[in-house]
Amino acid sequence: MYLCSTKAIWRRVIKWCGFYADCNSPRNPGVFLIPYLLIALIGGIPIFFLEISLGQFMKAGSINVWNIAPLFKGLGFASMVIVFYCNTYYIMVLAWGFYYLVKSFTATLPWATCGNPWNSLECVEIFRHEDCANGTAHGNLTCDELSDKRSPVIEFWENKVLNLSGGLEFPGAINWEVTLCLIACWVLVYFCVWKGVKSTGKIVYFTATFPYVVLIILLIRGVMLPGAQDGIIYYLKPDWSKLAAPQVWIDAGTQIFFSYAIGLGALTALGSYNRFNNNCYKDAIILALINSGTSFFSGFVVFSILGFMAAEQGVDISKVAESGPGLAFIAYPRAVTLMPIAPLWAALFFFMLLLLGLDSQFVGVEGFITGILDFFPTTYAFRFQREVTVAVTCVVCFFIELSMVTEVGLPGGMYVFQLFDYYSASGTTLLWQAFWECVVIAWVYGADRFMDDIACMIGYRPSSWMKWCWMFLTPLVCLGIFLFNVAYYKPLIYNNSYTYPWWGEAIGWGFALSSMLCVPLTALYKLIRAKGTLAERWHHLTQPIWGLHHLEYKVPESDIGVLTTLTPVSDGSAKVVILESVM
Repeated sequence: MYLCSTKAIWRRVIKWCGFYADCNSPRNPGVFLIPYLLIALIGGIPIFFLEISLGQFMKAGSINVWNIAPLFKGLGFASMVIVFYCNTYYIMVLAWGFYYLVKSFTATLPWATCGNPWNSLECVEIFRHEDCANGTAHGNLTCDELSDKRSPVIEFWENKVLNLSGGLEFPGAINWEVTLCLIACWVLVYFCVWKGVKSTGKIVYFTATFPYVVLIILLIRGVMLPGAQDGIIYYLKPDWSKLAAPQVWIDAGTQIFFSYAIGLGALTALGSYNRFNNNCYKDAIILALINSGTSFFSGFVVFSILGFMAAEQGVDISKVAESGPGLAFIAYPRAVTLMPIAPLWAALFFFMLLLLGLDSQFVGVEGFITGILDFFPTTYAFRFQREVTVAVTCVVCFFIELSMVTEVGLPGGMYVFQLFDYYSASGTTLLWQAFWECVVIAWVYGADRFMDDIACMIGYRPSSWMKWCWMFLTPLVCLGIFLFNVAYYKPLIYNNSYTYPWWGEAIGWGFALSSMLCVPLTALYKLIRAKGTLAERWHHLTQPIWGLHHLEYKVPESDIGVLTTLTPVSDGSAKVVILESVM
């Protein structure tokens, strides 16, 4: 389960990074902490625990784990679709980080200066906006002319790395340098995942712990910079008026579910590898605290740097802060150009992102592979089945990603990446998934029944808070944020300038609906195919299917609620565990 803690770290550093990116519209990261902690308590942690314990109890991947209520097996198919999309587009961020890492090993960082082949005539290296406030400007440029100029950091990102053209509808050529970085990333992922979680776990001991060392180094360096104190104050000081803004609560909710990897099937897959008696309750709480604690800690690193940038450029900190990929590939690269020994700090930062990105990709690919292998009967097993399945998955994802390393193209480049990021694994799809997971476990299978299952595994019943969250609080939170998401929906716009064509937005909604419709369509299909009255069909399709991957148990009616021990007993094709009273 150690793998799970690293996925959110990477997502925070790159997509959220200290409670900021998703609350970008309110422009106040401090107030974001309040709804974040509240929703984590009543939504994130309960579902995080639910998915881990469900995988451990059912001993199956993201599809077969829903044999616990076969009518809703569409939840498994939906999670497979979502994690496939994540595996497809998420590694692009890793490829960009790898590219920046390679480019960091130079005496002068390539994004620090103008005069390179990818720079335009509008490139200017120094922006001192406070000079304009004092009535002067940079060189021979007036303040109006300076406002139209472009930073070499932005031009390196857009012209060299992305090769941006006019939009989604304009074709472009493949960026071969980034493509080679993408191939290298997939090769690393393949050889780290192909033998299973045992080999992956050994690698993760380094890739998950070393980034903490880098974060501490960057924090020490960051707080020593001028302006760092102002950045940290901006990070921690809330603007209470923003707390009433619905967007803050929407962003907090979607961020919790996204960063906790809820609804992707990865948690159930990793949980299935645990020992049956593993204390998944304690693991879930610890991992959730590590998850959010690392996010909070990384915020100090980021905002100390952003405070330094604001002081150097003479602008308010809200003007230099970026969200999403811009934070990692524009804001931070710009910051390191202002530091002594800039290549060293750049290399450390992007090496950290590379390690965390690998961890994140391990989890996603492992979750997808586990679901695929569990879904097919063992009669179809063959030698090197896992290795071949991992290889096919990596190759298919790579060819889809070729559309993201074009200048833009049909369909191509950064615009396609944003489509995947905004729609395929968005808050809308994850909230929909989490809502149905709670409903199925709490109301179809039974919350008390599942609490007994957990007691069978860990020897005691978890806090009743978890049961009440699964039954009432968490579904209501998911439904509320989901409805807010729909009500406050805004069409995708790239870089506040490019509006996607109608057909591009239609493709995006196709990504979202391809997973969301799995639940109702699968349930409808099973109901139609079943025999008997509607009540009989419901009763039959909501009864758990216990198979080779499940440990069934029986509790004497007179001993319900009494502490029990486990006694394995052979029972044909399945394993039966009888709970005996401890008197």
